[in-house]
Amino acid sequence: MNVYDAHCDVLCKMWQDPSLSFENGVGLHTNLEQMRKSGAKFQMFAIYVPESVPESAKFDCALDMVDIFHEKVIKPYDEVLPVYSKEEVENLPDGKIGVMLTLEGCDAIGKDVVRLKTLIRLGVRSVGLTWNYGNATADGILESRAAGLSDFGKRVVDLHNQHRIWTDVSHLSVRAFWDVIDQGRYVIASHSNAKAICTHPRNLDNHQLTALIEKDSLIGVTFVPKFLRNDRNAGISDIIHHIEHICSLGGVNNIGIGSDFDGIDQVPAGLERYDHYPRLIEELLKYYSHDQVEGFVGGNLLARIPG
Repeated sequence: MNVYDAHCDVLCKMWQDPSLSFENGVGLHTNLEQMRKSGAKFQMFAIYVPESVPESAKFDCALDMVDIFHEKVIKPYDEVLPVYSKEEVENLPDGKIGVMLTLEGCDAIGKDVVRLKTLIRLGVRSVGLTWNYGNATADGILESRAAGLSDFGKRVVDLHNQHRIWTDVSHLSVRAFWDVIDQGRYVIASHSNAKAICTHPRNLDNHQLTALIEKDSLIGVTFVPKFLRNDRNAGISDIIHHIEHICSLGGVNNIGIGSDFDGIDQVPAGLERYDHYPRLIEELLKYYSHDQVEGFVGGNLLARIPG
C-alpha cells in the first residue's frame, strides 16, 4: 500500500546537522532507506525556519533548505522526483517517490510578497501562515493576542488562491483559522488532531473539523504524542482513536497522515520511524476496509492536491 505523508521536518534537521545523510541517516525518522521499505510514494517536505534564527537571516535560511531539498534529497537519487501538481503525482512511475516543498510559517518572508512568490517559483505548493506565534500574516495558536488574518495575510491567501496552492491551517489561531476557511480556495490541515480526544491547543475542535470536511479539505492526522494523548504516552491505537473521531464527524474521505517525523523528539510507541508505517497500516486494516485505509495513508491526500 502506497504511503503519502503531508508533513515532515527533514530539511530543518539536515540544516541543523549537515552531517546527516538523507539516504540512511540514523538521526532521521525519515530517510530514503526507510521510505523504500515502507512503500512511500509521496512526501511533503516542510521549510521550517526555527524561532532562534534572527529575522534578518530567516529568508536566507529558507533558501538554504530549498538547496538541501534539491542537492541532498533529490539530486543524488534517481528514484526521488520533485513534483509540483496533482497530475505529476498521479503519473509517478513505479519505483519513484515524489517529493514536494511546503512552507511552515511565513516568518521567512516578513512583509515581502516577492519572497513568497520566489518560494512558489522554487516549488513550494503549500503554505502554513504561522508556526505557533504571530507574524505579519496572522497569529499562531499560542499567541495570546489570538488575532486573525492581517491585511497582508489576506493578500497572501489571495496569492495562494491565484497560484492554486494550499493554505495550511495547522498552527493558526482560532480566529485566523476561520478567516482562512472564509477566504481560502485550497485549504489543508497538514498535521492536526482532534481536540475532543486530546485537549492540546494545537488540535482542532469539532466545529473546525466539520468546517474542513464541509470544505472537502484534507485533515492530516499527526503522530505528535502530545497531540495524541493528554498524558503523551501515545501509541498506534491513539492515532486510530483520532481517525475514528474524524470519521464519526463524516470525514472518512478527508483523513490523511501528516506524521511530523523529524519535527518531534518523542514518537508514538511502535511507530518510531518511517519504515514502521506498515505497522500502522496493519492495525488500521483490523477496523477499516482496504479502500478506506488506502485513502487514509494516500488516496485522500492525492485526491485533494490542487491541479
